[in-house]
Amino acid sequence: MLPDRVVGALATAPRPVCAYVYDTGVARGRAAAVREVLPEGAALLYAVKANGAPAVVAALAGVADGLEVASGGELELAVRAGAGRTAFSGPAKTDAELAAAIEAGATVNVESVLELRRLAALASAGKGGRDGKAGRVRVALRVNRAGAALPGSHQMTGVPTPFGLDESALDEAVALVRGQPLLHLAGFHLHAVSNNLDAAAHAAFVAGAVDWSLRAATRYGLPTPEVNVGGGFGIDHAGAGRFDLAALRGALPTAAPLVFELGRYLAAPAGWYAAEVLDLKRNHGRWFAVLRGGTHHFRLPAAWGYSHPFTVLPTPGWPYGFARPEVRDVEVDAVGELCTPRDVLTRGQRVDRLRVGDVLVFGNAGGYGWDISHHDFLRHPYPEMIVI
Repeated sequence: MLPDRVVGALATAPRPVCAYVYDTGVARGRAAAVREVLPEGAALLYAVKANGAPAVVAALAGVADGLEVASGGELELAVRAGAGRTAFSGPAKTDAELAAAIEAGATVNVESVLELRRLAALASAGKGGRDGKAGRVRVALRVNRAGAALPGSHQMTGVPTPFGLDESALDEAVALVRGQPLLHLAGFHLHAVSNNLDAAAHAAFVAGAVDWSLRAATRYGLPTPEVNVGGGFGIDHAGAGRFDLAALRGALPTAAPLVFELGRYLAAPAGWYAAEVLDLKRNHGRWFAVLRGGTHHFRLPAAWGYSHPFTVLPTPGWPYGFARPEVRDVEVDAVGELCTPRDVLTRGQRVDRLRVGDVLVFGNAGGYGWDISHHDFLRHPYPEMIVI
């Protein structure tokens, strides 16, 4: 069932309908639900990469402890949104971005020894952080730990990736940051996976991350470190699976301050992508619903190779003098307007009734939907952006 607020918003969209609907109340509610299961003192940051729509960013900046960003452009969004705190991640930060992070008082999740050296040089050149520690820049060392894997769609650690320091480089990194008077080593960043649905495994991962961090702090003679465990709470885009938040309640360690950087889990359920059916055709035994829209707006199904379920929103009225094409009780592929056979959102979803002019609405589209898509391929008009 589509929420009445979404149906009402789409009723105002120009025809043919092609729109994203974002409900910021849903996003805020998701953040509140996460907060309820986190231990006291844990910080919740919204990962802007999931959805950088200014209204979504502003809504979550108002209820989370801050924002996690991965580019200079996202950092600008965070500053404009008045984020309470900001963490800056990413393996390819430029000097300009590092300087902007220092200026904004962000925690820099450092990805390499070279990045750490560049950050120290920029701080020494006159930039200053605002973390309350004598103007020092707040640093978290991102570490690609051995054997730190979790189930999910994208592995960040435990395997060779461009992300973080290899554990063999940790001695050098800790010595370097401790030798820089303008850098403050706040702790470790240990993000491991994207889109994990196993909450019990996630709790075990967090416990292991805290244990590893405390042992590292003891080895290097550091105070209790902040442990940033990243994000990774999953959304089942294709089925009925879910990440069980309740499994985290009471299962997360309290021996060190925790930071969570959640994007998809907060943003995905707050967004719907809607596209009107322009044509229905049968080709080599398959029915195709051809949409005003497609993967240039909502790339996730094509990028991940799955079929994204849709809901049919019937629309009244037919402007032509000939019969309105329709199909009943058949499987259809939902395809887009691009000149490529890979422009497919859904394969083989059965519909009771579908007519040209009806609208297909794809739920859980608020995270990694518009933001990862190739908007300008073929230069079709952008979808309407409706915030409710």
